[in-house]
Amino acid sequence: MILLPDRIRVALLVNSARHLAAQRDGAPDPDPVPLLKLFNPCGSATWLASELDEDGDTLFGLADLGFGCPELGSFSLSEIAAVRLPFGLGIERDADFNSSHPMSLWAQTARNLGSISQAEIALHLMGF
Repeated sequence: MILLPDRIRVALLVNSARHLAAQRDGAPDPDPVPLLKLFNPCGSATWLASELDEDGDTLFGLADLGFGCPELGSFSLSEIAAVRLPFGLGIERDADFNSSHPMSLWAQTARNLGSISQAEIALHLMGF
C-alpha cells in the first residue's frame, strides 16, 4: 500500500506552505484538517498528518503511540514506513479517512480521551 499518494502529498505540501506564509507575514497560524491517517494494524499507534515539509519526509500532525498521551509534533514518513510488524505487516494508511475537523480539535479531543481512536469515535458521535 502506498502510504502517501500524490494527491495527499500535494495537499500536505500546500498546508505547509500556508503555515510558512502565515509565519512570514505575522498572521495567525492556520488550523488545517488532517489529510492523512496512518495506523498500526497490530496495535494502537496512529498518526494524523496535516502538513508535509519540503524535504518530502517530515510530516506534522498528531501522533499517538498508544501510551495515552497523543501529541502534536513532527514525525518521519520514512521511519514509519520502515516499521516491520508480525506476519509481514507494516504501517497502513486509512484509505477511507476524511475529516472536516481542524487539527486543534483532534488534538484536544484525543488528549482528553487518551487516544486518536477514541477521539475519532467521539467526534463522529457528537455529529461533528
